[in-house]
Amino acid sequence: MKKRIAVLPGDGIGPEVIKQAKKVLEGVAMKFSHEFEYEYALVGAEAIDKTGSPLPEETIEICRRADAVLFGAIGHPSYDNNPKATVRPEQGLLQLRKSLGLYANIRPVKLFDSLIKRSPLKEERIKGTDLIVYRELTGGIYFGDKGRDEDGLSAYDVCKYSVNEIERVAVMAFDAAMRRRKKVTLVDKANVLETSRLWRETVQALAEKYPEVEVEYLYVDNAAMQIIQRPNQFDVILTENMFGDIISD
Repeated sequence: MKKRIAVLPGDGIGPEVIKQAKKVLEGVAMKFSHEFEYEYALVGAEAIDKTGSPLPEETIEICRRADAVLFGAIGHPSYDNNPKATVRPEQGLLQLRKSLGLYANIRPVKLFDSLIKRSPLKEERIKGTDLIVYRELTGGIYFGDKGRDEDGLSAYDVCKYSVNEIERVAVMAFDAAMRRRKKVTLVDKANVLETSRLWRETVQALAEKYPEVEVEYLYVDNAAMQIIQRPNQFDVILTENMFGDIISD
């Protein structure tokens, strides 16, 4: 197998982890007789410093003609501490997701027995943890209208979702559950947010097509507590962009 990989080291620890990830890929290539061609590109703070843009057009083109993108990390303290910055490294990552249509972020969490004693949590609470988070990635508050009023004293970020945006990632979550322990947990804030109520309606309708899958619903604050108290109760967690960003990190 011959494949082209776009490599975006990015900022901070990014170049360091990319270096090690490439070693793993080279080991895979050697063992299975694959051939990987790497093409490097700029993103984030480094890209801003060199081109003025967190995601140069050249980077997008390199990613589009690649079979996969190997991404390091993004962000820099000089921007973290400057809330008035109009161009920020993180904008590059959001633009990349939107440009490539990367609407699902799939984050597995598995605890190996050999690492149990490395955890600050009690063994009986975490033993057997094997879950996966499906986070919607190109909708919600990160991609909605945003701005400030003319006096600069009020700001707004709009959270908006469509049934199609919810359903396409939910289908992935349900399909994954069918291959696993057949349980999906939707994490939302349906008691106060209209978008969360749309998520529940959409997931409830979709669940009828998966009668073998158990579906439960948790408010995000409770879910955050449950993930720490008893993570091994979860199989597949499904959630919107911002909630997924927080709980999966």
